[in-house]
Amino acid sequence: MSEEQVITPQNNNYLLGQEEAEQIFLQAWQQNNMHHAWILSGPQGIGKATLAYRIARFLLSGAKMLQSLQTDDKSFIFQQVANNSNPDLMVVEKDYIETDRKKILSAIKKGENIDDEMLSGLKKSAFIRVDDIRKVSEFLSKTSFNDGWRVVIIDSADDMNKNAANALLKILEEPPAKTILLLISHNIGTLLPTIRSRCAKLPLKTLSMNDVASLLRRYRPQLKEEKVLKLAQISGGSIGRAIKYADADALELYEDMQNIIMSGRNLNLQQTLDFCAQAAADADKFAILEELLLRFIKEMMQSSKHIEELYQFQTEMQKMFADCLNINMDKKMMLINLLTELNKVL
Repeated sequence: MSEEQVITPQNNNYLLGQEEAEQIFLQAWQQNNMHHAWILSGPQGIGKATLAYRIARFLLSGAKMLQSLQTDDKSFIFQQVANNSNPDLMVVEKDYIETDRKKILSAIKKGENIDDEMLSGLKKSAFIRVDDIRKVSEFLSKTSFNDGWRVVIIDSADDMNKNAANALLKILEEPPAKTILLLISHNIGTLLPTIRSRCAKLPLKTLSMNDVASLLRRYRPQLKEEKVLKLAQISGGSIGRAIKYADADALELYEDMQNIIMSGRNLNLQQTLDFCAQAAADADKFAILEELLLRFIKEMMQSSKHIEELYQFQTEMQKMFADCLNINMDKKMMLINLLTELNKVL
């Protein structure tokens, strides 16, 4: 993939399917009823981070437009946000673990190039830590660059540990003037009730199949139309998931999985063994297969007469995948058991 095709929420000026959420924010702005903190909630990959950066650029640009959050992608502010160099924007994410963070600092001191390949090999912390949130307090204690807005994006607020969440709560209780905090949440129910009560809510919807297909054509123009439509169908309304599936050749994985499950008494044992061995040997493929199986079961529950059996199977399946992660259960044997049992159920 060429460099100009790498789209991130920071450099993406195109948002589709979330017009309602955008209008809710704009209406608050137009009515001079801006809340100091907003929770952007909804499933992963539907545009929450893209909307957060869209709001950030709107405010940092002086919020001159009243009908749209759109900003000129050639503007100085747009380029600053894309490069994470705007002095009035702070982004809080999971940091790298200490040993890998030292590698990055050492490379910077030596003047070495830090490319995407190097970063992809480094590990991040499991949580956003209290020290990460304390940096927000330090950031907000300073005067803004041009007496304008200051924006903090937390991506995602679900990743905060207990101490970090409590530290954020103190900031929300006494926010500085002309400051807005944008909390991205994939599961708003996991946030502290006290945090939820101090924030305005901006729920985003899952995308329609047509919107996912339209975005796939935009971001992955090399895909054939047949693949675009099939990926849109299995992505569950998430363009992020659809792109991940496209890049990982997950459609082939899904179709092979589906053929095994729906083969009935014609189940090819050797084909099943080979499929499970390949999926178990690749961590990324194994994780995607879990998503695809869940998606497949949910679809079957809508049309199958075996709803109770499928629901029970789904619960057991999620536990088995968790056991593979937590107690080193044999992945290959687990997949063989899952697929053959699901074949029998259907």
